[in-house]
Amino acid sequence: MDIERYRKMMDLFAPEFEHTPHNLFAGCSDAEHCTADLYPTVWSPAAAEQLFERLLKEIPWAQRDVVVYGKRYPQPRLVAWFGDKGASYTYSRLTLEPLPWTESLTHIKRQVEQLAGTRFNSVLANLYRNGQDTNGWHSDDEPELGTNPIIASVSLGAVRRFDLRHKHSKATIRCDLPSGSLLVMAGNTQSQWQHQLPRTKKVDSPRINLTFRSVRIAFGNN
Repeated sequence: MDIERYRKMMDLFAPEFEHTPHNLFAGCSDAEHCTADLYPTVWSPAAAEQLFERLLKEIPWAQRDVVVYGKRYPQPRLVAWFGDKGASYTYSRLTLEPLPWTESLTHIKRQVEQLAGTRFNSVLANLYRNGQDTNGWHSDDEPELGTNPIIASVSLGAVRRFDLRHKHSKATIRCDLPSGSLLVMAGNTQSQWQHQLPRTKKVDSPRINLTFRSVRIAFGNN
């Protein structure tokens, strides 16, 4: 790699984050030992736009089928799964085998790990083509994620509303996720809360979401 290309790449991936995140659970009595820290500006608008265009082109997006309440449906979004060797992931009876890390995802992962204070071995990439693409109420609580997983969610592209809902009290928290932002969910968040990206008619442009996580790699798969 020539020096000029390397310099431009480092400028692109240079984080510009605010060190003090906004706690989405602030003042919520149903969020004991739960964390949902939103960093609104990890990348500048210009850098976020460049990252979006780069990932849009280099990721092999695909629409896959999932099973919900015994019926098979095409996911209302496009996805791709990346990770370390053996880091397979199963949800809604869909098993994903990891693609090798790209240069772009590796750089983003290192920055996310710095803020989240933990290491991730995989990422689920989601492409929401417009406001009609969605992700319904769910928790990231699959067995291979372990107890109280840390989920770090990067948003690029269109601004979309994000909802959190307590599993028992049904208390609900709503916020917008800006392009270039990072949301880190930890503690009891996945065991006590669900989250969704609701469908909307107000958005007609695409959004890329990267949810970094660490899955258990079965013995013999590494």
